[in-house]
Formats: sequence, C-alpha cells, structure tokens
Amino acid sequence: MSRRRDEHRRPRLRQEADSFRCVHCRLDVPLSAPGTRHRNHCPNCLHSKHVDDRVPGDRASECHARMEPIAISVRGGGEWVVIHRCSGCDALSANRSAGDDNPLMLIRLATRPLASPPFPMERLAAL
Repeated sequence: MSRRRDEHRRPRLRQEADSFRCVHCRLDVPLSAPGTRHRNHCPNCLHSKHVDDRVPGDRASECHARMEPIAISVRGGGEWVVIHRCSGCDALSANRSAGDDNPLMLIRLATRPLASPPFPMERLAAL
C-alpha cells in the first residue's frame, strides 16, 4: 500500500466545529451569528436541522431530521422569530432571526399566508 493511502487512514482528532453545512442549500454556515447566541438555521434559506431538544443550544435532540421554515412570528418588542417544523417528528420550534438572515426569504415567509390564503378571496368581498 502506498504511503499516501496510509496517511488518509490515520485517525483524525475531532476538532470543535466553527461552521456547519446547511441540510437544504448546502451552504457552509458560520456558527456565530449577529443577534443570537446559538445559530440554529441557515441565513440563506432559513432551513435548520433538529439538534436542540428543550433549550436553545442544548444540542440534545436525537432526531436530527430537516426542519423547514413554515412561518414568521413577531414578539412583543418587534423581534422576528422563524417557526420551524421537523420533517422527522413534526416538532415545532421558534428560533430568533439573526442579523444576517436573508431579508428576501424572511419577507417571503412572512407573506406566504397572504399569497396563499386558506379561504377563497371572494369571501372577503361578501363581508
């Protein structure tokens, strides 16, 4: 066996990650984010991975399935929160938006109910 192949088989030391790869758009995302202590979603597509269980940053979930952004909520002080639904276990989570989140994706998510209302628009005219 060549020396080059042997070098690839050596055990590597596990290093503390400073980024993660988005499960949806495959972007390399830094763990640090402006406006939040625990980055938990991609700033490009807003998708996440089910890693936290009860507390943001605990990384205690065993699910690890994709989490799709489904809605925006606004807290009392005007802070936007991204609502995610897990594709594996249907759990819902609320995650603070970060300062570097894609504003177009945030607006698209916030206006989704207006673009696809759950009732026929003609009913509004009857009111």
